[in-house]
Amino acid sequence: DEKEKFEPTVFRDTIVQGLNEAGNDLEAIAKFLDSAGSRLDYRRYADTLFDILVAGSMLAPGGTRIDDNDKTKMTNHCVFFADEDHDAIRNYAQVRAVKG
Repeated sequence: DEKEKFEPTVFRDTIVQGLNEAGNDLEAIAKFLDSAGSRLDYRRYADTLFDILVAGSMLAPGGTRIDDNDKTKMTNHCVFFADEDHDAIRNYAQVRAVKG
């Protein structure tokens, strides 16, 4: 009985790459997340996924980002980088709600 490895950094890199490739189109981001859901274990990496969709990268205890300012480990397609208006935040929340 072989146990599956827990690799949140590999999960992060895969999600961040897909989000960055989707560009600024929230519809493309939603499609990427939907298609990736069949390959990636969202339940197992729920905390990591939440961190990425809200803060743009994985968070350490205390709330600091774990990306060492490496652009390949972070995305601007997240709530923290969204325009500060009701509609923009609602659109990000709707993308997250589909996955959450």
